[in-house]
Amino acid sequence: MNQKIAIEPNLTPIKDYLTKKGYNVENMDYGQGATKNNFDAIIVAGVETNIMGIQDTSSKAIVINADGMTEEQVYQELQSRLH
Repeated sequence: MNQKIAIEPNLTPIKDYLTKKGYNVENMDYGQGATKNNFDAIIVAGVETNIMGIQDTSSKAIVINADGMTEEQVYQELQSRLH
């Protein structure tokens, strides 16, 4: 598994869980823009983050709102949408 995942820095438990599952997970760099690094998926903590320009039409990355989800639920969502 070599998918590249961007995640908001405040979602450390999810980042750690996904890393253990074999994903390449990096903290999102708002200065660079998450879509600039060719991520396969972007995990955010809430809907308002998308409004701030994280998701744009040129990105092929899927966006998962992890608000209210467990680490396992985020993992299952990634599995179903990336594979």
